[in-house]
Amino acid sequence: MRKRILVTGGSGFLGSHLCEKLLHKGYDVLCVDNFFTGSKQNIAHLLSHPYFELLRHDVTFPLYVEVDEIYNLACPASPIHYQFDPVQTTKTSVVGAINMLGLAKRTKAKILQASTSEVYGDPEVHPQVEEYRGAVNPIGPRACYDEGKRCAETLFFDYQRQHNVDIRVVRIFNTYGPKMHPNDGRVVSNFIVQALQNKPITIYGDGSQTRSFCYVDDLIEGMIAMMENPQGLCGPINLGNPSEFTILELAQKVLQYTHSNSELIYKPLPQDDPMQRKPDITKAKRDLLWEPSIGLEEGLKHTIDYFRTLLQEP
Repeated sequence: MRKRILVTGGSGFLGSHLCEKLLHKGYDVLCVDNFFTGSKQNIAHLLSHPYFELLRHDVTFPLYVEVDEIYNLACPASPIHYQFDPVQTTKTSVVGAINMLGLAKRTKAKILQASTSEVYGDPEVHPQVEEYRGAVNPIGPRACYDEGKRCAETLFFDYQRQHNVDIRVVRIFNTYGPKMHPNDGRVVSNFIVQALQNKPITIYGDGSQTRSFCYVDDLIEGMIAMMENPQGLCGPINLGNPSEFTILELAQKVLQYTHSNSELIYKPLPQDDPMQRKPDITKAKRDLLWEPSIGLEEGLKHTIDYFRTLLQEP
C-alpha cells in the first residue's frame, strides 16, 4: 500500500519541490495550501498525477484526513510576506503546529516541522550549532516569524514528551532555486530579477554580511532523509550549505552569470537583519549521511534560467 503523505504549504517554493520528489518516490501526496504565498503554477503540472491531490485549506483551522506522514511547511518565509500580516504569521506557525500535531497524534503519523535558521536570530555563535539557543528580539518586526517558529519547535517537543508523537525538526538555512517567488524580497531572487531587467541591484548595508546558500534539490533530499531516518532521530538538525559568501560576492556572481549591466546601490540594513549565517551540519553529515552536493555556481545558473523564462512569459 502506498504511503499517504500530507505536505502543508505544498504549493510554495519548497513544498512544491517536496511534493514532486515524494511522487517520484512512489508515494500518495496530499498538498494543502491556502495560496497566501503559494502558487498553483508551482504544482499545476502535478494536478493530473493519479496520486496527487490538492486541497485549499488554512492550517490555522483543524484538518481531518487520514495520513501516514506529515511535512509541516505552511508559513510565509520571506520578510515581505511574513511582515505583511504578522499576527497571521504567528498564528500559522503556532496554531498551525497545534493542529498538525493534533492530526499526527490522532492518526499516529510521523510529522516533520520545517523550522528555520531564524530561530538563532542575529547569532553570537558562528557557525550555528543546534545547541545554540539564539539571540532573537522578541518584540521586533521579524519576531512574528522567528518566535512563531521557536514556539512551534517547543510544541513539537512537548507533543513528543506528553503524547509520544513521532516528531522530526529540521532548521532550514537560506535555500534558493527554481519556483522561488520573483517578488519575495529574498536576496537571491531579488538580485537575479534586478540583474535580468538591468535594474540597479539593491544591497542592504555594506554587503559584508554573510549568508550560506543551499540549492533546493539538496535541501529536499535532506528533509526526506530526516523524515525517513531509521534510527528515529527527532532533531533539531540544521540543513543548509556551509559554504559562506558575502552579499557583495553574491551580487557579483549574479552579475557575471546574467551578463547584466546593472549597477550596485546601497541602502540601510533592515532592523534585526543578521550579520552572519552559516550552518554547522556536523550532525546531518553524521546521522543522516547528508550534505549538499550542488555548488553556488551551478545552482545560480539553474535559478537564473528559471527566472529568465518566467520573466519572458506574458
